[in-house]
This record gives sequence, C-alpha cells and structure tokens, in this order.
Amino acid sequence: MAALLHGLSRLNRGLERLLNAVLLALLLGFILLIIYQIVSRNLPLLPRLYWTEEFSRFAFQWLIMLGTAIGVYHADHFVLEAFPRGTRADLATRLIRDLSCFAVGVIFIVYGKDFAISGLRRSATASGLPMIYVYSAFSVCGVFIVLYSLERLLHAALRGMSAMEAALNTPNELDELTSDDDAALAASEQPGGPRS
Repeated sequence: MAALLHGLSRLNRGLERLLNAVLLALLLGFILLIIYQIVSRNLPLLPRLYWTEEFSRFAFQWLIMLGTAIGVYHADHFVLEAFPRGTRADLATRLIRDLSCFAVGVIFIVYGKDFAISGLRRSATASGLPMIYVYSAFSVCGVFIVLYSLERLLHAALRGMSAMEAALNTPNELDELTSDDDAALAASEQPGGPRS
C-alpha cells in the first residue's frame, strides 16, 4: 500500500505541475482575448473577431474546472469547519469531505462522458469549434478529482488524517499563527525560558 501511495503521489505531483502550466496558459489566453475584445470595440481599425468571445468563455470554463481539481487536492475548495479542531466530529467531517469529493469526481466521469459525447453533435456559433472540447471539461476534472481524492484518502488511511493534511493541505494562516503562539507559550513555560 505504501508503494501505491508513493506512486500515486508522484503521479499527482507531476499532474499538478502540468495543470498549473495549463491554468497559467488559459488565464493568459483569457486575459489577452478580453483585452482584444475591449480594444477592438474602441478602435475601428481592428477587425471584430466574434470567436474571441466564445474562446474567452471556453477558457474560463476550463479554468474553473481544472482549478476546482487543484482546490480539492489541497483542501482549498470544499472546507467545513463546524467543530473544534481535533475532535471526533471534526475528523469525521473532514473524512466525509474527502469521500464526498471522491464521489463527485466519479459522478463527473460517469455523466460527464455522455455530456462530452453530446458535444460531437454541436458546434460553437462563431468559431465552429466542436463543443466536445468544451463539454469534456467535466470528465477531465472528474479524473483529476478522483486521483487527488484517492491520494488524500489513501494517505489518511496509512498515516492518519493529520499527517495527510500536513502533507497536502494548503497551510492555513490562522493555524500558523496559533502554532507560533503555542510555541512561544511553551518556550516561556520552560525553566530558564524567556519571561515577560
């Protein structure tokens, strides 16, 4: 099991780097297309390219779906903090969150496949692009969510929830401040430690 976790972790880290590059390219393309739309409306010498509106919308949709997958990986997207940290209820809600994300990923794959295939019969109005390229975002997002959730769940099963969150979650500023305060308090209580 540890070898499976190690392999899945390496795969997911590589996929995350790839996703970050794709997201950066999509964001840059989105911004450039929007800028062109604004400038072409105000400068009559530039041709109006109607496909830029479609492509900017498509880039935005892919940004949302791929960003969601990374948010699931680092617990930035779906977070529920209703109970005191470390209690059984808190651990249960965090486990349910990861299981729910896994289930949503499976749903995206299963139903997203049919949705993507329906895009073969449709095309974008201005550009003529087959809509499968847009509709497949749900299936692709589902694959990433399943892989990332699987790593989170496997990591929690083998090493515990706290170790998994320390390794995968985006650091929380409030947790860092609390741990710094706890460390300072512990140092002041040590014999010979700083006193105020």
